[in-house]
Amino acid sequence: MTSIADKRRTFRSLHESGCFVIPNPWDVGSARYLQHLGFKALATTSLGYAYAAGYADGAVPRDQMLAHIAELVESCDVPLNADFEGGYADAPEGVAESVSLCVKTGVAGLSIEDSTGDKADPLYPFDLALARIKAARAAIDKSGEDVMLTARTEGFIRGRPDMEETVRRLKAFANAGADCLYAPGVRTRDEIAAVVEAVAPKPVNILIGWPSDLTVRDIAALGTRRISVGGSLARAAWGGFIRAARQLADGGCFGGFADAAPAADLNAFFRDDRARRALA
Repeated sequence: MTSIADKRRTFRSLHESGCFVIPNPWDVGSARYLQHLGFKALATTSLGYAYAAGYADGAVPRDQMLAHIAELVESCDVPLNADFEGGYADAPEGVAESVSLCVKTGVAGLSIEDSTGDKADPLYPFDLALARIKAARAAIDKSGEDVMLTARTEGFIRGRPDMEETVRRLKAFANAGADCLYAPGVRTRDEIAAVVEAVAPKPVNILIGWPSDLTVRDIAALGTRRISVGGSLARAAWGGFIRAARQLADGGCFGGFADAAPAADLNAFFRDDRARRALA
């Protein structure tokens, strides 16, 4: 098994040049399959795990999410970044406490967002959002662990698609010690280029969670270091499940199983994967 320290060193080095895709598993099986495909790092998805556990996105209790993150860290040989939502607290002191607990799971990185969860007032005020990132940075530094901090500003997916404010926040977060910057919902070439330029030379994560004409090569050419897909793989799995289940419930038909993965192939993969891990 790869050590936690080695995973953390690898993760940081991935951000130094080039561009890599960091897909988002929602359980141990999906994590091991993505690792098998050759991805160099993985990231949790709060949405994907929430649905699998029977919660709405954002409603999973902190301790349950920490246990999920720790399980994925243990199951993977590659670095894992934690989608740690808003740090499970409003006040900076609470964010610091949560970040300290997340670091102990063995993650190579974690993200903190500025979303309040309130549709009427979706973003924390600028000064509070900045204080929360500073608190997260201080908590990581106090731990002495080499865990990367990704700072997210959520305006583009929370009904506040203001590029000027997005850039303002990302610059402030970068200056406050964030290692990587992230504005989910930014999707055009011009928007991506503007974000990358604003915080250069610090790396930027871009979310592609919808069908897009852009390829990995296109996004890399704009200066992006990291591409994630959020909960989209989990939603794709749910899409197949829902279509098949509705055909069965509504029409008594079994056609929804046409694209199901063969059990023999999955059994072979997981059998070989367990054998490999036992020998590692």
